[in-house]
Amino acid sequence: MSAALQSEGSSEDIGTRLKLVRQIFGLTQRELARRAGVTNGAISLIEQNRVSPSISSLKKILDGIPLSLADFFTLDFSPSENVFFTAGELTEISYDPAITMRMVGRRVKDRALQMLKETYQPGADTGDAMLRHGGEECGVVIAGTLTLTVGVQERLLNPGDAYYFRSDIPHRFRNMGSEAVVLISANSPPSF
Repeated sequence: MSAALQSEGSSEDIGTRLKLVRQIFGLTQRELARRAGVTNGAISLIEQNRVSPSISSLKKILDGIPLSLADFFTLDFSPSENVFFTAGELTEISYDPAITMRMVGRRVKDRALQMLKETYQPGADTGDAMLRHGGEECGVVIAGTLTLTVGVQERLLNPGDAYYFRSDIPHRFRNMGSEAVVLISANSPPSF
């Protein structure tokens, strides 16, 4: 292995990193090899950490993506915060006993997206005063029947039905049925 590659990371880092980068760019080993003008076996051996490429060989391979050596070694694949959340880690953000809104990743810094698991008990209603905020929102009904009003449109949504609208349009959620409504929703940017 060349001194330059040793200073940047171990050979295992290079093989694992190459495989991750290749997969991120949606390339098979064969496609990357074709683009880079090397054999499929060369890519395979590097990814298995059985061969350590020289800087020039690695650059040639990365040109097939295309990706610079600097970007290859500085890409951060580790999540900066929690990625997975148990049901108990979802944060309740509703104060209405008939409506629960459990948020995914409430404490994630600089969130660009808000995802909720919402439950509306029979008779639950977000209120006569229509909701309105910036951004967009969408959702999918998982159980029950939800009445959704968006502007002058109103629709009864059943399990599997979905919605997507600009959130600055006045909107209202109601459960006029006899069973609880469960839906998964997302807003961007977050409104809570």
